[in-house]
Amino acid sequence: MDTATPSLTQDGSDANGRELEVAIEGDLVLLRRIADGDRAAFHDLFETYYHRLLRFSARLLNDRQLVEEVVNDTMLVVWRKAASFNARSRVSTWIFGIAYRLAMKALAARQLRARVVDDSDGAIHDEAVLSVAAQFEDTETRELLEAAILRLSPEQQAVLKLAYFMGHSCAEIAAIVACPVNTVKTRLFKARGRLRAILPALTREALTTFQ
Repeated sequence: MDTATPSLTQDGSDANGRELEVAIEGDLVLLRRIADGDRAAFHDLFETYYHRLLRFSARLLNDRQLVEEVVNDTMLVVWRKAASFNARSRVSTWIFGIAYRLAMKALAARQLRARVVDDSDGAIHDEAVLSVAAQFEDTETRELLEAAILRLSPEQQAVLKLAYFMGHSCAEIAAIVACPVNTVKTRLFKARGRLRAILPALTREALTTFQ
């Protein structure tokens, strides 16, 4: 059986498509109720998106504490801003857009805090670099790709993970990160180029470390 073939109802319609339409409409109904202060609706939406937001944010941040903060802050924004939703996109796209912006802010704040001056010798320590080294020290099975991705810019990391790890189209990514589709394509192109340059050197470093 070809699992890629959509299941059809008796009248020939796409059952999967109908399920998606129902889910989209359900999200919109919940959001409208939330805009009216309905806490039960907020609980239902929270339950629907909590684990999806965890996976989404974890791909962007790789930090459990920050991930939890981003998810909770995202849903807090949803509660406060539900009435501002203009229905120009799906509710899910709007929610993931909020999560993306909060994740980028959290990442920028973490990187700023990480660059500190050591009073003893004046050396600057970069958490991003240290975290890559720690990955190789902690386990030999750590994927080199994850370490390489950490060396990309936050914007490049985001589009790469959204596209290849989470399966979003360029149009969906553009809606989430609030930029033109061509910008998404450019970031993907540059990210792939950077990975091709980084991975060979990173592999040599790993082999040298474990010899």
